[in-house]
Amino acid sequence: MTSTPAIAGFDYRRVPVADGVSLNVAVAGAGSPIVLLHGFPQTHLMWRHVAADLAADHTVICPDLRGYGASDKPAEAGAATYAKRTMAADVVTLARTLGHERFALAGHDRGALVAFRAGLDHPAAITHLACLDVLPTLDMWEVMRGAGAAVGFHLYLMAQPPGLPEKMIAASADTFFGHFLDLWTGDSQAVPDDVRAAYLRACREAIPSIVADYRASAGIDAEHDRADREAGNRLRMPVTVLQQDWGAALGYDAAALWRAWAPDLRHETVTCGHFMAEEAPADITKALRALLSR
Repeated sequence: MTSTPAIAGFDYRRVPVADGVSLNVAVAGAGSPIVLLHGFPQTHLMWRHVAADLAADHTVICPDLRGYGASDKPAEAGAATYAKRTMAADVVTLARTLGHERFALAGHDRGALVAFRAGLDHPAAITHLACLDVLPTLDMWEVMRGAGAAVGFHLYLMAQPPGLPEKMIAASADTFFGHFLDLWTGDSQAVPDDVRAAYLRACREAIPSIVADYRASAGIDAEHDRADREAGNRLRMPVTVLQQDWGAALGYDAAALWRAWAPDLRHETVTCGHFMAEEAPADITKALRALLSR
């Protein structure tokens, strides 16, 4: 049996967060807590470098999101099953179960969308918020158009009703998920072979739930964002957004889009590929420490 890589020095446990749903969680360190949420097509392992550094003086909590990695993957019973509102509630319950009523939260890609929703839905729980290389769901759908939207073909594929996208992806899962690991990585050495294999294996075992996560973003997640925008709800905590320079390349001002949601915002460009916590861990750790000092 192939062993799954782990974050060295972290303890692993399963934590119940909802009826029939437990998350696989890696925990280490002591001090003020920070929860780190992974993106697609990854697991909590993407934080292995940053988490080890932060654990020197923080309690660091790295879960696999519901539907990903070794966490439970409930069947899609409706839009709410993988709504970011549901996944954000998982994270808040996880932190409270581990003894933390208030905590900092950082997310990358899909995890950043969960973190964004947690910041809006649970402002009393989130002390600081970091979102890496993503736009809020509603803004993303509004700015993607024309030929430039081809970079997000997977968003449109997985937005389709249940059946077709799951079958298409399952027919060549490693090719599909590996495409993003190859295309989005600026430094091919940043994701070593054993970690890549773990990512691909985890994705193969989670196709229905991954598709459901993306499908929710095309529907219920955008609806939740729109309701908050119309109500004037904003992120109340200090926010850091780290992105590549893809906003300018696609013809919109990513910082301005984020500033509409986050009055206390620091928006920085990081010179690397999409998987910045693996490609530029020192830069990401420095930015997170600066956020936590605000």
